[in-house]
Amino acid sequence: MTTRTTLTHDELENSLMVHFRPVPAAADLVRRALGRLRDDLRPVRLLDRPREEFRPERFAARVRVEASERGIRMLSPRGEARPPASPAEKRLAEKAREELFEYLEGRRSFFSVPVDFSAMPPFQRQVLERTYRIPFGETRSYARIAQEIGNPRAVRAVGTALGHNPVPFIVPCHRVLRSDGSLGGYGLGLPLKTRLLELERFTPVLEGCATTGIVCRVGCPDAMRMREDSRVVFASVDDARSVGYRPCKVCRPETAEA
Repeated sequence: MTTRTTLTHDELENSLMVHFRPVPAAADLVRRALGRLRDDLRPVRLLDRPREEFRPERFAARVRVEASERGIRMLSPRGEARPPASPAEKRLAEKAREELFEYLEGRRSFFSVPVDFSAMPPFQRQVLERTYRIPFGETRSYARIAQEIGNPRAVRAVGTALGHNPVPFIVPCHRVLRSDGSLGGYGLGLPLKTRLLELERFTPVLEGCATTGIVCRVGCPDAMRMREDSRVVFASVDDARSVGYRPCKVCRPETAEA
């Protein structure tokens, strides 16, 4: 004999409220993703001491960053960077390192530091400038990048250009895959490419403030000042607008979806 439980009106209403409540910044999902990221990257070649546990703050601190007055020119866990020649270059390099740490912690869905593409060969510059515009959490194929730069037969050359990307993470070459959905290559190793893509699947892109009615990209200074009980995660700016939120004028989330 099966016993059926009948909920009262109040119990049903409470259950629905719990089920459909806004998720504050998907904190649990981010923590789980970062846990796997740390576990899987423990032996990766990126670290000076392979057996050391992966910690985003230590990794970001060791990254070599080179900047010009225009923007970041090199970001690498290996090699030597040219010392900053001016206070502006130093500020840009420090900002890039700080944003990289926040990105690896699942607290940033975009980089605000500019990139200086001026020293790159023309073809590589085309490829990397197009890759730079791939939205957070999305992917493109090598073939599509080749088509979008007007050279559809240059699929292999696109892969080579991405393999020599001097500004990984900020120029997200890890978001470029083969046409069949497989990973392809990655200059910093396929285990890292896999985990970066996984991290982006778990990191929210947009969050709104229930108090101000403003929606920001995750990592915006205004978003970082939100109270935890005021954060609401959105899938798109249109979703946020549909319930009365307006885009932030600082991080301009609507431009990231173009």
